[in-house]
Amino acid sequence: MTPLPRIMVAPNGARLTKKDHTAVPVTIAQIVETAQECAQAGADGLHAHVRDEGQQHVLDAGLYKELIAEMAQSLPGFYTQITTEALGRYTTAEQMALVKDVQPKAVSIALREIMADATDADMHRFYHECVDAGIGVQHILYDTEDVMHLARLVRDDVVPQPDLKGLLVLGRYTTGQLAHPDNLMAPVSMMNRELPEIDWAVCAFGRWETDCLLAAHGMGAKMRIGFENNRLSKDMNCAASNAERVRELVQYLTSSPEDDANYRVA
Repeated sequence: MTPLPRIMVAPNGARLTKKDHTAVPVTIAQIVETAQECAQAGADGLHAHVRDEGQQHVLDAGLYKELIAEMAQSLPGFYTQITTEALGRYTTAEQMALVKDVQPKAVSIALREIMADATDADMHRFYHECVDAGIGVQHILYDTEDVMHLARLVRDDVVPQPDLKGLLVLGRYTTGQLAHPDNLMAPVSMMNRELPEIDWAVCAFGRWETDCLLAAHGMGAKMRIGFENNRLSKDMNCAASNAERVRELVQYLTSSPEDDANYRVA
């Protein structure tokens, strides 16, 4: 299956609306346009949430199919990932039904959400069906407990080993949703030990997003950036667009690659 992109943009998330920032894309046309701008800035993947007419996050198979079709037309070959984020509203059955209905090439699934009301047998069937269908699942991991949970599921063959993907989310459950590069140390060390074959990326909430991603890159991670997690540039000014966030990250990766080595984990 296709590996994770080096830089994936997450332009809208489940909660932001135009009231939070005018450049948050909420329609399919806006999401596609944002993806095009971010591709020009250096991104090679999209993580998108579709919205209803009230700008609210929905798990809508029809809207996701429309988005995927538009992306294929406008940016052929661009990595396009949907999400099953529950937002406290959607059940495990509804999350799994979305994936089965859409049959996307890529989907992100929060481990603690999808497992909330399912047995290992349920999840074994679901995850193996995804592999058989060529659906690349990226497991969302918030802490070391999630890493250990995924490692146990892999050992028990609930989650198949081939094409194992993960995303470490920094800062989601910290005070003020503020991530710091130091937050990487424990989960990355555990993941290197327990899941050495995983293809993984990092995203980070808050104003130190760029620093966290540069640190993660130095540890061998891929990166997810965008308004879903943070709208501030490294100089603490509000970015004008998602493309500006991507452009800044690419600039730092290009100009200061030696800085990444300071964050390597054994």
